[in-house]
Amino acid sequence: MRLELRLAAALTGLLALCATPAWSAEPAQTLTPVPERAQAPDLVLEAVDGANLRLSELRGKVVIVNFWATWCPPCRREMPALERLKQIMRGQPFAIVGIDAGEELEDVLGFRGSVDPAPSFRLLLDREGKALKAFGVSGLPTTFVLDREGRIVYRALGARTFDDPAIVASLRSLIGNR
Repeated sequence: MRLELRLAAALTGLLALCATPAWSAEPAQTLTPVPERAQAPDLVLEAVDGANLRLSELRGKVVIVNFWATWCPPCRREMPALERLKQIMRGQPFAIVGIDAGEELEDVLGFRGSVDPAPSFRLLLDREGKALKAFGVSGLPTTFVLDREGRIVYRALGARTFDDPAIVASLRSLIGNR
């Protein structure tokens, strides 16, 4: 089962790489609106610190849910921007969770130590791919933005520079609207 999950995760990573044009020097800086605004799956996942997190515990905050893997080059490139975004949004009802696709704790911890700035937001483990399936993720990185009621309002397929002013403005707009 674990080998199948790793193969599936590798394939989704390759698909994500193919979805980004090779000639693009910068990743797209837009978020795609999700008109149906479905409620996000209420998953319980293990964090790298050993605690569990239920996504619904974050209601009342705008939440970025980022699906990633250590072996995924676009995922690695966007991690520092996610950390910078966390610092920009400090003191506001905002959270970021990074859900790792099918890897072991040691891999994720090693990755966290190799990134500058290192992610200080919650990193969660999806060893069996339940979160990938629940969110319908088909490539990495994939990111969802949840409003303060836990509804999916934006998604981003492929890498983004999340501290880009346009993305920050979209997130601040969500925080201001309950």
